[in-house]
Amino acid sequence: MADTEYSVKLSSFIQKMNLTNYTPEIDTDKIYIKDPDINRPALQLAGFFEHFDTARVQICGNVEHAFLADMHTREENIEIFDKLFSFPIPCLVFCRDIKPYDFIIEAGLKHGIPVLSSSATTSSFVHETVRYLHEQLAPRISIHAVLVDVYGEGVLIMGDSGIGKSEAALELIKRGHRLVSDDVVEIKKISEDQLIGTSPEITRNFIELRGIGIVDVKTMFGVECVKLSQQIDLVIKLEDWDKDANYDRLRLEDQYVEFLGNKITSHLIPVRPGRNLAIIVESAAVNHRQKKMGYNAAQELYKRVTENMKKSQENNK
Repeated sequence: MADTEYSVKLSSFIQKMNLTNYTPEIDTDKIYIKDPDINRPALQLAGFFEHFDTARVQICGNVEHAFLADMHTREENIEIFDKLFSFPIPCLVFCRDIKPYDFIIEAGLKHGIPVLSSSATTSSFVHETVRYLHEQLAPRISIHAVLVDVYGEGVLIMGDSGIGKSEAALELIKRGHRLVSDDVVEIKKISEDQLIGTSPEITRNFIELRGIGIVDVKTMFGVECVKLSQQIDLVIKLEDWDKDANYDRLRLEDQYVEFLGNKITSHLIPVRPGRNLAIIVESAAVNHRQKKMGYNAAQELYKRVTENMKKSQENNK
């Protein structure tokens, strides 16, 4: 299931960023942020409004504040802000505890544009705002799977219902790893190379085990055994063992599965009685980490076999 558009209530943004609101008369619950990027309105304060992206949070620092004080008369500033606030921007934020001029607050109240302030430096506030909005407004899907943090690697376990995903996750938790989500995983695309998995709030920390029912992992094993979110690094697909199938035993080349346009390394694991899935998942996670660090066991074995064959051929000449 994929959603198409997301938004953040301005009231939630104010609370998250610990902002001071100079226009409390405006209902911020009815204002939504839909663009994850920000704008520093230096050009707009100079009177240039072409190509102005009105959906972005507007952020001012010392530079913009000094510009207002030195470059315009009060009447010109009033005219500039009257025009700036005539656009449907979500808000205007001043950093470094700068108190907005009275005419800015009055213009904000007139047009229904909240005027806010942050104690953070401009650069740090911009960075944190972009990070927060990109996470909250990221494209996302929900899939049927289990997500576990194994040695710091986010392992997404997929497979048909009843194949043993939750049982494998429970064994991994007993071995010291951490549960992120069981049954449903919400995947957000944070960047072109990063997917973050989380759990729906209603099922967070719970695992369903057939024959037993619902298990509260946080209560049973402790808070250190659960995690709110995790980057997805590896996909494990479980399927019933097929004795006639031709499984790749060396895996010289990685296989991938795609979510939201991002490719994630994937392993197909056949399941049959007697196979310890938890140990297999652990081994897959460690092997994946080794590959990221530059060591590929399959290629090393292939290299040794090739070198041995060359030596045998040379000795037979």
